[in-house]
Amino acid sequence: MDRINKYNVPALERAHLIIGLIAEAPSGCKLIDLSRELGINKSSMYSLLLTMERLGWLQKDARDCYRLGSFFGRTGSLYFRQYDLVSHFYREAGQVRDRMEETLQLGKLEGRDVFYLAKEEASSPVRLVSEPGTTWAAYATGLGKVMLADKSDREVSELFPEEQLSPFTNHSIGSRDELLVELAKIRLNGYAIDEEEAVQGFCCAAAPIRGANGGVIAAVSCSVPQSRWAQKKQLAIEEVTALAQVLSQGQ
Repeated sequence: MDRINKYNVPALERAHLIIGLIAEAPSGCKLIDLSRELGINKSSMYSLLLTMERLGWLQKDARDCYRLGSFFGRTGSLYFRQYDLVSHFYREAGQVRDRMEETLQLGKLEGRDVFYLAKEEASSPVRLVSEPGTTWAAYATGLGKVMLADKSDREVSELFPEEQLSPFTNHSIGSRDELLVELAKIRLNGYAIDEEEAVQGFCCAAAPIRGANGGVIAAVSCSVPQSRWAQKKQLAIEEVTALAQVLSQGQ
C-alpha cells in the first residue's frame, strides 16, 4: 500500500473528491462549501476550481455555484457508446461469422495495445486466445495496425520510442521503421492484414470503425487458420470492410 501511495498525485485526488461532491449536488456547490467540506484551504480550492473550469470539467453559474461541465457530457456519451458498439457488433457479426465460418473480433486501441471488446467465434476445435477483456501488442495484430494507421508517424513514434519491437512469431514486425512502412500501406488500402504475426497458424484481415468525426474509434477483424487463408483472404477483406462500414454508421 505504501508503494501505491508513493505514486499518488494529491491534486488529482482532491479534484476527484471535488467532482464527487459536485455531482451529488443538483443545485451546485460554492467554493466556501467545498473548502469546508473537504478541508482544503480556500486558496488551493480556488486554484483547483479555476483549472477544472478551464478544462471544461466544471462550470460556474451566476450564483458562483459549480456544476459538472461539458467535458463529462462528452466523455460520458463516449463511454456508453462503446457498449452500444459492442451490442451493434453482436447484432451484425453473427451473420458474417456464419457466411465466413470464421471468428470475428472487435477491439479498440488503448495506448500501445489492442483491448478486445467482443468476439463471435466460429465452431472450431482451435480457439483464439484473445478473449474479450484481454490485450495484445497493437503492432502484432491486424486490429492494432489498422487503428495505429489512423495516427501520424510522429504519434506512432511517440508510442513506440524504441526502434526494436519484440516479435511474437517469425512473421512479426520487428522494428518501428518496418511498422511505419506497414502503416503507410494500410492507409492506402483501407484495411490491415496479419499473416501469422500475432499467433502462429492464424491470419486475419481487419478494418477500421470510424466515429461521427471520421476518426477511428475501434476496429473489427476476421481470423482464419493459415490452412484456409489463401482460399478466404479476399473474402475476409471484403466482409470485414463491409462490417466496419455498417458499424461506423451507428456511431
